[in-house]
Amino acid sequence: MTANQLSWTGLVEWLHAHDPGYGALRRAGRAAILMPALFALGDRVIANPEMSYFLAFGSFAMLLLVDFSGSRLDRLRSQALLGVTCALFICLGTLVSQSTALAAIGMFIVAFAVLFSGVVSSVIASATTPLLLSFILPVTVPGTASQIPDRVAGWGMAAVVSLFAITFLWPSAVAFPVELRAIAACRALAARIRAEIAWVLDGGAELEAANLRARADADAAVGALDKLFLGTPYRPTGLSTKARAEIRLVDELRWLSAVVLRSGLRIRPPHPDRAVCGVKLAAANVLDCAASVLGSEGAQAGDLRAARDQLHAALRELEQHTTSLPAAQAQPRAGNGHVSATAVISALDPGFRAQELAYITDQVASNVAFAAAAGRRTWLQRLLGRQPAGFTGPLSSAWERARAHAEPSSSWLHNSLRGATGLGVAVLVAELTSVQHGFWVVFGTLAVLRSNALSTGQNAMRGLLGTTAGFLVGGVIVALIGTNTTVLWVLLPIAVLFGGLAPTAISFAAGQAAFTVTLLILFNLLIPAGWKLGLVRVEDVALGCAVSLAVGLVFWPRGAAADLGRALGRAYVDSSSYLAEAVAYGVACCQAHGPKTEPPRTFALKAAASARRLDDTFRGYLTERGAKRVPLTDVTALVSGVVGVRLAADAVLDLWDGDGHAPARDGDRAAARQELLATAEHLTAWYDRFAASLSGAADVPEPLPTDADADGRLVEAVANDLRDGDGNQTATGVRVLWTGDHLDAVRRLQEGLVGPARTAMMKA
Repeated sequence: MTANQLSWTGLVEWLHAHDPGYGALRRAGRAAILMPALFALGDRVIANPEMSYFLAFGSFAMLLLVDFSGSRLDRLRSQALLGVTCALFICLGTLVSQSTALAAIGMFIVAFAVLFSGVVSSVIASATTPLLLSFILPVTVPGTASQIPDRVAGWGMAAVVSLFAITFLWPSAVAFPVELRAIAACRALAARIRAEIAWVLDGGAELEAANLRARADADAAVGALDKLFLGTPYRPTGLSTKARAEIRLVDELRWLSAVVLRSGLRIRPPHPDRAVCGVKLAAANVLDCAASVLGSEGAQAGDLRAARDQLHAALRELEQHTTSLPAAQAQPRAGNGHVSATAVISALDPGFRAQELAYITDQVASNVAFAAAAGRRTWLQRLLGRQPAGFTGPLSSAWERARAHAEPSSSWLHNSLRGATGLGVAVLVAELTSVQHGFWVVFGTLAVLRSNALSTGQNAMRGLLGTTAGFLVGGVIVALIGTNTTVLWVLLPIAVLFGGLAPTAISFAAGQAAFTVTLLILFNLLIPAGWKLGLVRVEDVALGCAVSLAVGLVFWPRGAAADLGRALGRAYVDSSSYLAEAVAYGVACCQAHGPKTEPPRTFALKAAASARRLDDTFRGYLTERGAKRVPLTDVTALVSGVVGVRLAADAVLDLWDGDGHAPARDGDRAAARQELLATAEHLTAWYDRFAASLSGAADVPEPLPTDADADGRLVEAVANDLRDGDGNQTATGVRVLWTGDHLDAVRRLQEGLVGPARTAMMKA
């Protein structure tokens, strides 16, 4: 292999390591080809400086600063809508640019609307920078209404060319990363369940080894899904019905993995429970069918329905089998003559674990079925917004997501207000100081503003260093070249290519340097000014960095870690309250006669809203620059605990409110109700104290111990009051005990939360 070949191979390997998938290279390559060509069209052919200005920056924004995902049609639709919205912002920005007060106020309103609306969809969130740029540019370059057509035409031409670029010029592969990894996770979890059942039923060293391999494969598949899902500052889905259905899968698959892990057997039982094995195998079939439906656009939806029916039948068989367990087995007696609580709970535990597994699996299948139904809609049904049964429309979903963050505890609201304030102040400062290029003051603020003052300062330093380096390099180039525009035209695509690639492949500072060189060349082609233009840009960016740093100090200076603690606390409070209300609803359903209370839907929605705010805050914490003082595994454990509490509440609600359950039987429920409500109250009080500790308002409480007396009282109440005429456990009695099991699972969860919480407190 020659030296050139080795050099080329090394470059490819370096690019692959620093730019996986070559996304930055793809965007930079398109821009390097098209941006100079469009700029030359506006500057040399059309000879309209105003149009050239917006052509150049429009190309930069539409080709470099955004890269939508999804199918080719979805990308074209998103890109076209972005172009139209940018045109509207250009009109609005031009109209308010004549007044300093209107410009600053308009910048604040537009910035807040753009930043906050990103919470409803990753498509909007990923387009935040080009949307803001389309308003910053006209508002900082004052113009009259008569200039609007030229400005819109320039940006519009860039938008049209970007449609061509993403379609034909090295188009991105059509990929749905969340969907693909969800499919892999479903299949891996199904294989894990089957491998365990095979080992439990038949034994043998070979089957035991296969079971261990299947465990490792499932952990890896769910871990890959988790890493992808949390790897962006916003949820990687849009507002489409299918995308919203798939987003629910992630939490459910993560917790399903935890449920399977918890219920997985380490020691092979001597007498496997066939009914339990039947439910687990039926759940594995559902997961496999769900994966097939996700991967085939709903072509096998009928198979999924059949698999879910089999799972429901297996659950009914398990319930019938479980009701006969205490009577069919030898019943060890406690000293008072009653059935031993430990014996009864141990006998019911495998059935409870299977029921818990089946419930979450059925939730996964339900969301996949929604996604499949959405995929089968006709074009007209999609256009009219017709949703599958049981699913809200995009506007309702957007309103629900936005409302979840419209409260003081939302970090997304904090960041939106902070960003809008910073940009509004930057416009005001640029206008009042009458700097030569106010655009760079505002753009410098946008480039370096982050979620806390420390990080903002770090990025401001990087931005200034990068800009200064770019000024030095660009100044030398311009000084050597002088007025030779031919050389500048040759260097422009090279500078654009490097400027698009550097932020991803090298560093933020390198990107600032490359961008400065690009702009020095660009402006010297428009209005030759030599190296002094670079010095002006350094001064303007420094002013913008100072604005962003000041705003970061004034607004929520404690940063993402403190926001995460508060969001965690709120989510635990709301989720545990939902659990308590679900238990209260369940014990009300124990009454064979009399009115039932309504299911706690309001508490469910409140808990889900808190979970969404926590998810967004956690992403902000993950993407915050700088080392994390608390180990990421501990933080993830605290976040996952919220999912566990909330899904336990969902499971309790489904246990009493789901279809196909046997009706309540006569009997005295008072004692059982009292025990369940008291246990739920103790759990809620503990999670309230735990939530206070996460925000630093209290010490981390010790986990609640096992209350054997309470277990005994609950079993005694069921044994005395909730048996049928033959002495067997009734379905109502089993549900009472399974509700107690769900509460105990939430109690046991505390043991895995206390350690991470104390670590976070010590390192705060």
